[in-house]
Parts: sequence; structure tokens; C-alpha cells
Amino acid sequence: MVRKRENAVFLTCDYSRPAPPLVLKGGRVIDPVNDIDRVAHVVCAEGSIVGVVDEVPARFADAQTIDATGKWVVPGLVDMHVHLREPGREDKETIATGTRAAAAGGFTAVACMPNTQPALDEESKIRYVIQRGEHCPSRIYPVGAITKGLEGEELAPIGEMVHAGARAVTDDGRSVARTNIMRNALNYSKSFNIPVICHCEDTAISWKGHMNEGVFSTRLGVRGIPTIAEEIVVARDLLLAEYTGARIHIAHVSTAGSVRLVREAKARGVNVTAETCPHYIALIDEDIGMYDTDKKMNPPLRTDRDRAAVIAGVADNTIDVVASDHAPHVPEEKDVEFEAAAFGVIGLETSLGVILTFMVHRGLLSPQQLVERMSVAPNRILGLGRGSLSPGDCADLTIIDPKARWTVDARRFHSKSRNTAFEGMKLQGYAGGTIVGGYAVFNRNV
Repeated sequence: MVRKRENAVFLTCDYSRPAPPLVLKGGRVIDPVNDIDRVAHVVCAEGSIVGVVDEVPARFADAQTIDATGKWVVPGLVDMHVHLREPGREDKETIATGTRAAAAGGFTAVACMPNTQPALDEESKIRYVIQRGEHCPSRIYPVGAITKGLEGEELAPIGEMVHAGARAVTDDGRSVARTNIMRNALNYSKSFNIPVICHCEDTAISWKGHMNEGVFSTRLGVRGIPTIAEEIVVARDLLLAEYTGARIHIAHVSTAGSVRLVREAKARGVNVTAETCPHYIALIDEDIGMYDTDKKMNPPLRTDRDRAAVIAGVADNTIDVVASDHAPHVPEEKDVEFEAAAFGVIGLETSLGVILTFMVHRGLLSPQQLVERMSVAPNRILGLGRGSLSPGDCADLTIIDPKARWTVDARRFHSKSRNTAFEGMKLQGYAGGTIVGGYAVFNRNV
């Protein structure tokens, strides 16, 4: 089925049927895993990569062809931190609309967080999400809850959720306050070789805060959230991971102190990975201006010093992943006083453009490193078995137009929500097409 909306064409596919032959011609092929960075053709058949070639074999002469001249062809991007809101808050986002936004952003797969209503805290709910995503234009990998109902009191049935398809566990949106519960979750997770994704926030310190605590919050008269609210729990969870030997992944790193703690832990051999988000790279607390609720998120925008540290962490691989933390909200949750507004911003359709604009085009991150942070690392951390263009690998690819200049206009988004922190921003670069299982599921028609 073909769906059209404004500037794009989406294809809804039956991935159980092998895709017909497809050739992406003449693009700059970037595959860090295989040390490929050259102009070439990518040949796909039956949903798999046939090869990266200089000449297309004669048997593919009649294959569907996509002209990728002047663009980059890379392993499919993966956003490992997305809130799809289904089940329970389909007024904000659905699995269908969220995966269309993901495909439009160049993401061939997303990992969806468990803070739905009800929470994804048992096997049947994990299976529900997987079934709802079977024919969507981006693959869905659910993340299960650490504790039942995200209440922090009793471990959820982690083993059952993993067997049903959960790729990690987290209580994202809430920090697991009880250290013994977090320790037990880490010990249990080792049996299944999955990461525990840590939302690091000491709510006793961040209580009733709405933005970063600092000069600007004082000027606005808004109660702040200090950086130590994040860093205290980052330090605790790193120590727990070091003690248990479990895998942890620190979500949405926003402070210089957190970057330093992760860097030091990696140097000690702690089994930790970390992510940050485009808004912590492009924006600071002063960008909130006169109470812009579309720039209110948790953790909050920090200072220019914190931003510089986060950028350095992405560049030197202290921070392994850039993820959107896509958090859609209905207008009545944002079009209110700053203190009453919901935390969270959407990002699936702007993440790639922001990282290209603020890091790649400024020489702070190479194209190969971008692919590492947005494809190779999230695939590796979640154990998806993708992230390269090796023959026989799944044909999940993203076509990137690095030169395209565009202005963020939320009215043209494919997400159900419009709460972007980047409205009106001029960016350079976006996804020109998205290939999932050999099917061209998204084509930017501009």
C-alpha cells in the first residue's frame, strides 16, 4: 500500500515476502564495519545485501533502481530511544504515525520505551507492540520495564519479556530509586545479555524543577533542576554496573559531569554505553527565551559548558549513541504556562539534520562517525544483528542527502504531534530515502 502525505511517499510492506531486486546507484557508500567509504552501487535482493559493487551484475539489469548520485548510502539508522505512546495515549502518537515519522527521519528501526498506559511490563504487552508494528515502515523493538508499573518496587518478569522480544529494560521517565532493586535488575539482566537503560535522576533533588538550575533559571524566576540530580544517579549506576558486571546504558546524557563519569568508568573497564540527544548538542538553557515550552524536556537543556562537554563526548566516543528521545505531546500539554507544561520534545524527523548541521558540517564529527553513532552502535547495543552492508546482511539502508537545505516546519511532520524544539531552524541535510528489508518504504518527494 502506498501512502502519500505532503512531501513524501510511504510504502506499507509485507516483510514476510522477499523484496524484489533493488539497486542503489552511484552514491557515496559509507560502511564503517567493513571500512567502506567510496562511490559505488549497493545491490539488494530478497531483502538482503548482495554486495557493494563498482559494476552492477548483468542479472540485475532489470532491477528497480534508485539514483543515489550526490547522496550517502549507509546502513539503516536506528533510534534507540523513542516514545510511541501506544497503548494508552494514541492522541499523542501511534505506532503507525511514529514509524512513519521514523522512516521520514531515515530510521529503519526504533526502540520504543515502556512508559505507555499501561506500561510494557509483561510478555503480552511486548507481543502487542511487536504485532502492531509488523507492517509499519520502520521496524519496532520494544523495551520492557524494569519494575512492574514503573513503580520501582518489584521487578517485572524480565525473562518473559526478553523471550517475547524485548531488547532491553528500563523504567525510562523514572529513575529506579531503590538501589537494591536496581542491583537485582542488573544481576538478572546478565542472564539474558541485555542492557539496562538508566534514566538517571534523583527526584529528591530535581523535585518541582522545570529547567536547568543556573543564572538563566534565576533570571526567569523558574525553579531549577541542578546537574547533580543527574550525576548522582549516573555515579550510582556506574558503581552498580562495576560491582555486578552487568551491561548498562546511560540515557540522554546532558551534563559535563555525566560525560566525565562515563569516560572515567569506561577507562576502568565498566561495561557501559551512553547516549545523548540532538537538543543537548544544538541548544542550551538560554534558548528557552521567554518560557518556550517546546524547549522544556527532562533532563533539561543545560549550559554552554555542558553542551561543549556533550559534543566532545560524542566526538571521542565516550557517548556511543545519538538518540532522539522522541516524546510527543498534545497541544494542550504544551500551550500552557511553563511550569504547567509537560516535559518532552519530538525528534525523529529532525535528529539527522541537527547532527549533520551542528557536528558533521562543522567538522566535529566525520560521516563515518555519524554512521557509528546512529546505526552501528545502537544495533550492537540492542543486539539487532544489523549495522553493516556485508553480503547476506538485511537490506536496511538510509539514503542521506547531506547538502539539502531546509527549514524545520512542524506542520509538515509525519508525527502526530508538533512539539519540536527546532521550529524555524535552518538545517542542512536530511534523509532522502529509507529502505527496510529491501523495500523502499520512504521516498522524499521534494
